[in-house]
Amino acid sequence: MQGYLNMSKRKSKSSSVSDKPHKRVRPVDEEEEEAANGYDSDQADDPLIKQHAGEVASDAGIVASITLKNFMCHSNLGPFNFGPNVNFVVGNNGSGKSAILTALIVALGGNAMATNRGSSLKGFVKEGESSADVSITLHNKGRDAYKAEVYGSAIILDLRITREGLRTYKLRSKSGQLVSSRKEELLCILDNFNIQVNNPVSVLTQEMSKHFLHSKGEGDKYKFFMKATQLEQMREDFIYIKTMKNATEDKVCQHGECVKDLKQKYLDKEDRYKSLASLDDMDTKLEELQKLMAWALVAELEKESEPVKENLRSAREATKKYDEKVEEWKNKVEEAENKQKQVQEQLEAITQQLLDFQPKSAELKAEVQRKNTPVKTSEVTVHRCRANLRDLEKDKNQLSSRINDLKLSISQTTGVESQARTDRMEQIETELENLRHQISTLGQQTDQYQHACSRAKEEQGKMRREHDILQRSIEANRRNLQTVEGSRSNRLRRFGEHMPALLNAIQEAEKRGHFRQRPRGPLGYLISLKDPELALAVEVCLKGQMQAFTCDNHEDEKVLQGLMTRVFPHGRRPGIITSGFLPHVHDTRKRAVNHPEYPSVLQALEIEDPVVANCLIDQRGIESILLIKNKSDARRLMQGNNPPQNCNQAFTIEGDQIYNNRSYTAEQSRANLLSGDVEEEIRHLQREMENQRGLASRLQQQMKRLDEDVKQNEGLLQRTHREQKTTKDRATKLQLELTDLNNVEEPQSEDLSPLEEELQEIVAKIASKCAECEEARAQMAQHKASYDRADQEYMQLKEQISMVAEEADSKKDELSKTDQEVMKCKHHKKHYDTKRTAHLSSIQTLETSLASKEQELQTSVAKATEICPERLESRRTAKSLDTEISRLKVKIATQQEQQGDREEVVRQYHEALEAYRSMAQQMKNLNGFIRRLNGIMNQRQQVYADLRRFLSARCKYYFDNMLSQRGYTGKMTFDHKKEMLSISVHPGPGNQADLSDMRSLSGGERSFSTVCFVLSLWSITEAPFRCLDEFDVYMDMVNRRISMDMMLKVAAGQRYRQFIFLTPQSMGSLPESKIIRILRLKDPERGITNRERGQEEDP
Repeated sequence: MQGYLNMSKRKSKSSSVSDKPHKRVRPVDEEEEEAANGYDSDQADDPLIKQHAGEVASDAGIVASITLKNFMCHSNLGPFNFGPNVNFVVGNNGSGKSAILTALIVALGGNAMATNRGSSLKGFVKEGESSADVSITLHNKGRDAYKAEVYGSAIILDLRITREGLRTYKLRSKSGQLVSSRKEELLCILDNFNIQVNNPVSVLTQEMSKHFLHSKGEGDKYKFFMKATQLEQMREDFIYIKTMKNATEDKVCQHGECVKDLKQKYLDKEDRYKSLASLDDMDTKLEELQKLMAWALVAELEKESEPVKENLRSAREATKKYDEKVEEWKNKVEEAENKQKQVQEQLEAITQQLLDFQPKSAELKAEVQRKNTPVKTSEVTVHRCRANLRDLEKDKNQLSSRINDLKLSISQTTGVESQARTDRMEQIETELENLRHQISTLGQQTDQYQHACSRAKEEQGKMRREHDILQRSIEANRRNLQTVEGSRSNRLRRFGEHMPALLNAIQEAEKRGHFRQRPRGPLGYLISLKDPELALAVEVCLKGQMQAFTCDNHEDEKVLQGLMTRVFPHGRRPGIITSGFLPHVHDTRKRAVNHPEYPSVLQALEIEDPVVANCLIDQRGIESILLIKNKSDARRLMQGNNPPQNCNQAFTIEGDQIYNNRSYTAEQSRANLLSGDVEEEIRHLQREMENQRGLASRLQQQMKRLDEDVKQNEGLLQRTHREQKTTKDRATKLQLELTDLNNVEEPQSEDLSPLEEELQEIVAKIASKCAECEEARAQMAQHKASYDRADQEYMQLKEQISMVAEEADSKKDELSKTDQEVMKCKHHKKHYDTKRTAHLSSIQTLETSLASKEQELQTSVAKATEICPERLESRRTAKSLDTEISRLKVKIATQQEQQGDREEVVRQYHEALEAYRSMAQQMKNLNGFIRRLNGIMNQRQQVYADLRRFLSARCKYYFDNMLSQRGYTGKMTFDHKKEMLSISVHPGPGNQADLSDMRSLSGGERSFSTVCFVLSLWSITEAPFRCLDEFDVYMDMVNRRISMDMMLKVAAGQRYRQFIFLTPQSMGSLPESKIIRILRLKDPERGITNRERGQEEDP
């Protein structure tokens, strides 16, 4: 309520009571500054200044300049620089005088209606423009300066009015720095300088003058007086405060009835409260039983805790035995693991020895196979010679026998011929037997030649497959070489010849907005190594992820698959991993491996994109994989007793993959995608291709030799088949001859000379074949000896390898036994660990139970102590005490049902008492406040009446004084009850009876009277500047001159104020004075939109 009694600073200033108007004094330093500038010396002879030479000027709040842009019908007006005292704005109609005054009202917080130039702000914006600007500079010097340390000696106010009617302010310091854009800051400035643009005394427009001063109604003049002196605002404030006081009194009356009801309720509750005394005895007894009950519960809890303590003591003693057992088996596990480690190292050494034997074994095997070929060839030659020799011997024997038979047949008689036929038949049978043996031998040779052909063809097929594999490898290396050579200028080509085209397609799709998030890849292209030596290890570790891409969502994945289908029409395409993109790398501190010597894959890589790092962490777990250059160190670390925490595998510099219980050898020997030295990679591929081509050439030579061997064996096979057929035909013929001999009785004589010649030829052939056979046998023996030496060396190495392998098998068996021993010891240790853990868990359970019981006991003791601080001993059990307490509570409840709950009754009694006291105190405070407010209002209203009377008297005095300067007489009558103001003026000297109303005066006399009235109001009100629009429009020359002299005299006497007069007159008759400044406006140019600018002129 007190807030309504406070008056604003502006109202307090305008309503202050004093004999003289308050004059704002300029500080001494400003006077000295003006004196230094020659201000006073130039005005020594000024007649206006001489009259009031003793008064001091202060220019805080006066207008220094004003500039208008696109305001009303003017494109540009100003800047107009005003003087500190009297300013005349002179110009014909339409030149911009009213625009300046309107801009001053609007910029200093006035509304559009107050200007009488429009109903809304948007009407002030020039037609065809989007906004209008007004800039006003106010002086900020002297004792009344506003925030001089912020604004300086001037405050610049910039106003912008938009076509929509919006008004924005910018308050700047003298240097142009923006200080505030809030209208509240403008109101504070206006309040500080007491600027009131809506007050007709400060700014009097033509319409305001017509409405109030030229009005025929005396009530309108009184309203003008009240508004000019701000008495009207004070009266409205008093009316509002009185209205609020009456509303408060009405509420006090309403609350008075509530106080009576509350008092009656309080008395009723007090009667019920006093009737509860009969329950005190039972409550006292119940309280004593509850005390005994509390300590009885404590005693029972103490008894329950004893067995738990005893069990816990026994369990803690048994813990020592479990610890000994666990320690015993822990030592056994360590011994077994040490033994296992030794056996493992021995096995690795033996395995390495076997690996060392393999190249030499392969070399010796190839040598044996190479030397076996001429042996086989020589054996075939010897067999062929022997077969030919046997055939010749048979032919020789048969021919000799035939000759002998013929000779015998001729020399003997017929009986002898019969004997000869019989001998021939025996000879034929013997020869048939030899032929059968020869056929069997030829069959064996056929099998040998067929086996040799099959073995040679099988070896040939194996070499052909090796040659095909080698050719594919050469082709792959050729493509890799092309790719690596292409990567000299573009490293991306290492990941495939189509990869640059794919990335270009992805970039184009991203520009077209086909992706929500740009896919990343290939992943191997987006990573780099801190240590180039680890390239093979990292490449083997990441495998397929090196060429993979990652997408943020499935829609982007589908778009990327479409691009891959277009770029990779055939062949294998890169993989796509779909996972949401994150702007930061995963926090892997809890699950990552941290080793002081060896880095993880994540630590060995430099990855700028968090998306790539997160993808490799999610897909491969690179934060938990170690990179160890030495294979032995890797096995020792990973397969030892204490492998690194969070590490599940490791990779060596050769690309070998080491687990805790197994290891794998890398399939590749060099890094293809992460190799840093391109030239070295090219040289390596070229060397490898040369070696592969050399090996392919050797394979082709071996295949050619095998082809020759196959052809030779096939030729021998065909020859053997022919010999076998010939032998079979011979046997058939002999069989037929034998049959014929059985059927023929008499032999015929034949000529012996051809047979003997044929026999000589066969003997010569036999001698030649024997020499050839001996030569082939010697050559075969030589090849056989060389083959036996190589085969013996190979067999010795195989025997050595076999011995080492047997030793490795024994070590494997031993390692298996040590593994079983380790598992057995670990099983026992785990068994005792489990039993110990269970035992410790039971101890923890007991401790928890004991702690719970002790906590419960402490809580119970605390509750018991709270109920009864001194411990009470009772022989009764808690159960019996609880029974008696329940019985007593039932009894108390029965009585409470009759009388009501005690606590509820007490609570209601105290609540009623508190409510009654609170309301009574509020009523007392409000009544006291109303009494004080009545006293203050009576005092203020008395002061208001005194101020109104005082201001009325001063206004009359100044009005009579102004009229007397022209010889007029007049009277100003105030009727404050009827709110009437009557003004009577007589143009010449005379008595009171000659006075007449202003309506009977001429236009000039009435305007002069108006000026006198305005000047009298100026004398009793405060404002830093005053504006008067076309004050002399209805005056004749005499009244205009007299009115002008009066206003200049008043202005000269009030140099602490600024006066701005707007008039269409030329003002050429004004006296010369430094305190007067005339601003002449250019005449309006009709139909031309050129900028108009005011012209400043000093007389």
